[in-house]
Amino acid sequence: MENVSRAIVTVMGRDRKGIIARVSDVVYRHNVNILDIAQTVMDGYFNMTMLVDITAPDCRFSELSDDLNRLGEELGVQIRAQKSEIFDAMYRV
Repeated sequence: MENVSRAIVTVMGRDRKGIIARVSDVVYRHNVNILDIAQTVMDGYFNMTMLVDITAPDCRFSELSDDLNRLGEELGVQIRAQKSEIFDAMYRV
């Protein structure tokens, strides 16, 4: 995946209908593509991790992150978006 800028979006909280759809809608509206997604529900708690392509969004990354945070507040879950470079740097020796 040369020349692709990526981010990790995590969602945690009580499970409810529509979480995946609503998060997917926000990233779609900002021209961000979902590259991979994993989600689980354990004893009523929802956990999702998305790898997304942020090569050509229609906004600054901070705006995307703010929109996801607002959605998290609305849904009663925690949503974080972090550029993948943060994770890459942590594992570089």
